[in-house]
Amino acid sequence: MSKKVMYTLIAVLVLVSFVLSACGTPAAEEAPAEETKLVGISMPTKTSTRWISDGESMVKEFEAMGYDTDLQFADDDIPNQLAQIENMITKGADVLVIAAIDGSTLTDALAKAKEAGVLVIAYDRLLVNSENVDYYATFDNFGVGVIMGSQIEEGLDLKNAEGPFNIELFGGSPDDTNAFYFYDGAMSVLQPYIDSGKLVVQSGQTGMDKVSTLRWDGIVAQARMENLLSAYYTDKRVDAVLSPYDGLSIGIISALKSVGYGTADQPMPVITGQDAEIASVKAMIAGEQTYTVFKDTRELAKQTAAMVDAALKGQEVPINDTSTYDNGVKVVPSYLLTPFSVDVTNYEKYLVESGYYTADQLK
Repeated sequence: MSKKVMYTLIAVLVLVSFVLSACGTPAAEEAPAEETKLVGISMPTKTSTRWISDGESMVKEFEAMGYDTDLQFADDDIPNQLAQIENMITKGADVLVIAAIDGSTLTDALAKAKEAGVLVIAYDRLLVNSENVDYYATFDNFGVGVIMGSQIEEGLDLKNAEGPFNIELFGGSPDDTNAFYFYDGAMSVLQPYIDSGKLVVQSGQTGMDKVSTLRWDGIVAQARMENLLSAYYTDKRVDAVLSPYDGLSIGIISALKSVGYGTADQPMPVITGQDAEIASVKAMIAGEQTYTVFKDTRELAKQTAAMVDAALKGQEVPINDTSTYDNGVKVVPSYLLTPFSVDVTNYEKYLVESGYYTADQLK
């Protein structure tokens, strides 16, 4: 081979090498872009403003982290929630965040989620009778009840007053495990006063089997309060009402006002609540409802997103409770956030200054 031909071949090879280097790795060898993960968010209803807030807060948190979201509300219809969750699995959701209507009704759907490799987070309502629940994000629910009991203790000055005082008890929905924690927490404070006779339940109705309110329905609570008033309080005053949710409190207040409570001659009893819903905060400002319990759903959504993100990345998942929430099959690792007692003296600090509501919303 002549030197001229050899130099020409070398030049060609150098040129080809340069071109290939400039072009980079062939497309067939490029690593595929990581697919955006989908988070299915199943909320129980839109009838409570808190669940709307929960859903919107989670969408905001997850999308800020780069996840896609599918938010569905089940309208308090169990078959509807089941169908929505199964549809999320079919669409390829990588995560399910579920606030169940009835935590015992989703066992089959959770088994399907497990088979599909879906991470399952129980959100503020425990999913029971299933091993296919990875984590639980909620508040200290027994602590919520303790706050309610302590509110009545404070409102009636039970530590110092002689009494006796009349009280009636309301519980939440019997298909929601939280309702039992709320009731037990409240009774841990109130039961000693009932045992001593300082608090008297004129109806004799105690225990969740007698005082529960299916689906947390305010209309049901109103009807029950009307019946209690007509049967046991025609010549007595009710001094306090344990209500575990603002939606029930509004119904209870309506029943009380219909028989003359809320006047100078017959002031409202001490009435508790939960969730700091706008209608109840306004009722507190008006002197009708005495207390509520504020659970900052923005923080719960943020914590849930942090748990999901850590789990999907194989990092240590932030939890602070590994003993409380036994769902009948397993103890579900949980993160419990702190609730706060709210009344007319501090609602601005917790609800307005924090940005949860604007001052105009509470007028």
